[in-house]
Amino acid sequence: MEWRVSKEPVAYERALKTMNKRVADIKDGWEEEMIWLLEHPPLYTAGTSAKEKDLLSRDFPVFKTGRGGQYTYHGPGQRVAYAMLDLKKRQQKPDIKQYVHSLEDWIIKTLKEFDIQGERREGRIGIWVDTQEGEKKIAALGVRVRHWITLHGVSINVDPNLEHYQGIVPCGIADHGVTSMKDLGVDVSMQDLDEVLQQKWLEVFEPQRSQRVA
Repeated sequence: MEWRVSKEPVAYERALKTMNKRVADIKDGWEEEMIWLLEHPPLYTAGTSAKEKDLLSRDFPVFKTGRGGQYTYHGPGQRVAYAMLDLKKRQQKPDIKQYVHSLEDWIIKTLKEFDIQGERREGRIGIWVDTQEGEKKIAALGVRVRHWITLHGVSINVDPNLEHYQGIVPCGIADHGVTSMKDLGVDVSMQDLDEVLQQKWLEVFEPQRSQRVA
């Protein structure tokens, strides 16, 4: 599997084009699976469940995308991890819910290495933390599956401009805020985060792959 890290912000259109081509090449047996770690310039994306009323501002470009979920923000200081995986090769029986559960585990285990207690919440997508101001989201998930090959993935707020979230109702949830690792008092570089992401990936996903191969 290829791990790709982009040092400069990647335009959203370019990211979509790259993901789509990679998925087609994986399907045809020309390419291997890939995890792509990157940042985007400031923008909003609308998932398949997005409601127009949840877009409060058009200060940044808005892209409709085929991933699940509603509106979210991407921008500098946020680590985006796109995963292009062949679920038929990784799971005894391809299971999207199990895949999403594994992505959540991946984020939770990664945050724990930085002493951040990330948690699931019933009925709310993403990873959440308890703060003095109440529950806040620190990571988002949005996936799509084509021919049992995954697209899109997760985003973790390292040190983005949190004011940029004011232009949307993040994931359609107005009752809870958004936070970041920096906002929680954790200073971490993208490189350090990337190293932990790779370590925790091996813990979460590769044992599943080994069981499938066996």
